[in-house]
Amino acid sequence: MAAKSFDVIVIGSGPGGYVGAIRAAQLGLKVAIVERENLGGICLNWGCIPTKAMLRSAEVYHLMHRAGEFGLKAGDIGFDLDAVVKRSRKVAGQLNSGVGHLLKKHKVSVFMGEATIPAKGRVAVKTDKGREELQAPSIIVATGARARDLPGLEADGDRVWSYRHALQASRMPKKLLVIGSGAIGIEFASFFNTLGAETTVVEVMDSILPVEDAEIADFARKQFKKQGMTILEKSTVKQLDRTKTKVTAHIESGGKVSKQEFDTVISAVGIVGNTEGLGLEELGVKVDRSHVVTDKHCRTGVEGIYAIGDIAGAPWLAHKASHEGVMVAELIAGGDPHPVDPDSIAGCTYCQPQIASVGLTEAQAKEAKRKIRVGRFPFIGNGKAIALGEAEGLVKTVFDADTGELIGAHMVGAEVTELIQGYVVGRTLETTEAELMNSVFPHPTLSEMMHESVLDAYDRAIHY
Repeated sequence: MAAKSFDVIVIGSGPGGYVGAIRAAQLGLKVAIVERENLGGICLNWGCIPTKAMLRSAEVYHLMHRAGEFGLKAGDIGFDLDAVVKRSRKVAGQLNSGVGHLLKKHKVSVFMGEATIPAKGRVAVKTDKGREELQAPSIIVATGARARDLPGLEADGDRVWSYRHALQASRMPKKLLVIGSGAIGIEFASFFNTLGAETTVVEVMDSILPVEDAEIADFARKQFKKQGMTILEKSTVKQLDRTKTKVTAHIESGGKVSKQEFDTVISAVGIVGNTEGLGLEELGVKVDRSHVVTDKHCRTGVEGIYAIGDIAGAPWLAHKASHEGVMVAELIAGGDPHPVDPDSIAGCTYCQPQIASVGLTEAQAKEAKRKIRVGRFPFIGNGKAIALGEAEGLVKTVFDADTGELIGAHMVGAEVTELIQGYVVGRTLETTEAELMNSVFPHPTLSEMMHESVLDAYDRAIHY
């Protein structure tokens, strides 16, 4: 059978894959995309989108309990976990079909099946109907990642869950252990804790949310504890003893091991790149600890093969993958795109309270020997935050003291995942403190706290 010819073949249809395919098609290239499971990949079907749908349900549930604060009455407040999960899956399904529509609109050929790269410029796809042979001078690998399993802590779908099991929860945990306090772990801890689970979070590092600014992480920790969570830092789950009704966790903390019983455990200890079975290493593509090694333009060491998104390493964020997809498509089409700058990519965690950040933390800036100015502004000083009943939060900005460059911005509180983009745009435009100070922020809005934080870094804050 003769191979079908394309200009670009994309393996994987997550955010980076389908966005890259569409951009390549917009540039006049003939594009094929290969997907082994669901269009939209992990993010759309089993990650970013369905988790946000579930977290929204928890947020509404939480607000219903606060009805009295707003002069409202709500009785017999409860939830239906099956209905919450069903809504989440419906949202994911809607967007899955949307991706299919977009690919069709841009005339991207879709092949559903398992891909391998038997030789440079060639892709074999094992489908339900047999084998398809494809060829193209450029291949973009966007196969994403999956949950990491540590020995003895493996998810079984019964008492020990991965994120996939948690997204299809068949029962409400009563006593929950979450292993790992990155974005995935904290979001699920926040969801189930809000719905009433007695929740314990174990983190091996010195602090929960280890990639966040220490001051922001400390603020979040205090809020989580107020909500009833138990937080164990510098602790390790050494062993899980499982029965049909419970899990006994052996938790080492402070040099001592204690045994605690839970009915459910969620393991969120990182991810592993989906590199197996593609034939990458046989072609000479370098893979380091399950992630493909690339240059700043996502080129591997093998001509014509690119890797984007989670498979290409940190930061493991859908929006980073999407931007890489666009960059690589433009590079293949003969353009000269700017490489993606990891320090200008925002990280967002959608727990209660939300957390968002971009750039260097205060500690990282100091480690880099930067002379800095730091500004802070609390939510309690903002009229809109008080009116919303969301007066717990903090906006923090870090500037280079000599140049005024915005080095980093870090936030915790209501809707900060929406606010952070203002600072992202500022960094992209190479804005200094002067432009931010001279910008007029609308009143009353939460965004005014961004302005005040900048002013505070230069001892000019007005409202606090």
